[in-house]
Amino acid sequence: MKEPQPLVVTLALLGALAGCSGATDGSVEVPDGGASDTDPRADALADTLTDTGEPADAEDTLPSDALPADATDAVGPADAGFVPIRFVAIGDTGKGNTTQSDIGKAVAAKCAKDGCDFVQLLGDNIYESGVSSVTDPQWTTKFETPYGGVALPFYAVLGNHDYGGNGAGTEFGKGQFQVDYTAKSTKWKMPAKYYPRTVPGVSFFGLDTNMMMFSMATDQKKDVAAWVAAAKTPWKFAFGHHPILSNGPHGNAGTYEGIPFIPITSGQGVKDFMDAEICGKVDFYVCGHDHSRQYIQTTCKGTELVISGAGAATTDLKGKNPTWFQAATPGFVWFEITAKSVRIEFLDATGKVEFTRTVTK
Repeated sequence: MKEPQPLVVTLALLGALAGCSGATDGSVEVPDGGASDTDPRADALADTLTDTGEPADAEDTLPSDALPADATDAVGPADAGFVPIRFVAIGDTGKGNTTQSDIGKAVAAKCAKDGCDFVQLLGDNIYESGVSSVTDPQWTTKFETPYGGVALPFYAVLGNHDYGGNGAGTEFGKGQFQVDYTAKSTKWKMPAKYYPRTVPGVSFFGLDTNMMMFSMATDQKKDVAAWVAAAKTPWKFAFGHHPILSNGPHGNAGTYEGIPFIPITSGQGVKDFMDAEICGKVDFYVCGHDHSRQYIQTTCKGTELVISGAGAATTDLKGKNPTWFQAATPGFVWFEITAKSVRIEFLDATGKVEFTRTVTK
């Protein structure tokens, strides 16, 4: 992976990008500087899936033909020895405020009750301009303390605020500090700025969408294409920061901020990457950026689209994309993956389940 070179952008573009803050607050070989992380299953994960009842207001089931065809490329029988995998996805977290702390407590309670193997952070991990080193005190106030009660690994991807510039995402060297913090923290996990990892039955792909915004993702595109093509697990998940479709103020890739045709600001680089390498090739794309929780009803060539960006603050929902669920309130999303289904629960900041949906093969 080549280190991106500084890019000169106009003041107008920087101003538009800075608006991203939201005022209302098995394993694959990795070429060219990427990272691979194979996560062994702990003995505690051998518990069988139990039926805890239906706490949600609604539940839907999708047929297998709603999923990408290659999502069925399992090795051996799909249900042979598959241990359920459970995780929380949450983005736009790093404010160190009361909302972040409250959600941290709700995540701890949910994981104690129903189980979690890890937490997935979806970018904008440290507001407003990332960290300046691995010893930056913001690591304590905006990550370690709010999630002190969650004794799990936190895998993370980078957002525009993590790359500095008050959300413009132009201080490209800052992303490496978050990679390097992996060696210092007991639970922070960012093997590289983008990376694959596998657990039995599931392939995960962490993406760097900020570099897509600047059309500086040539190596990433090549690497991700190879990783996705090589993955033969029953399920594939991609995690990034910027959405493909969203009803929040940032909107849809290619017309971010309601401004088409303007390089960088419009998110055309994100749209081009996703159309080529993610849509129709993974089962789920999960992201943040807009400070809300959304389950977009429209898929991307069969790829399910989930937004969980309400980890510390919220913004409004004015878009027109049809949704299974959306809420402009703080909260998080919990996933449970079994051999033939994925259960998705949307929870508020108190841990109350507001909506449930199940996707089946």
